[in-house]
Amino acid sequence: MCLAIPSKITQIENNMAVIDVDGVRRECSLLLVEDAQVGEYVIVHAGFAISKLDETAALETLALLREAAALVEAKGGQREEPGE
Repeated sequence: MCLAIPSKITQIENNMAVIDVDGVRRECSLLLVEDAQVGEYVIVHAGFAISKLDETAALETLALLREAAALVEAKGGQREEPGE
């Protein structure tokens, strides 16, 4: 299973972007998205930006992911199995 996390483009050079998620920076290819700009959010899979995302949706998704991570951490990393 893959988890698509909105990533903010901080730099672009030759169809390659530096993306940022909470201070973690990575590179990704922009070959699959049209007209990506610095400051925009993209969804990245296997090193390629596969779609652009508006800022409101990106920030809302990031907030939900932080909340989910905090809940898992509060449970000591224990996963609940279906039906529990």
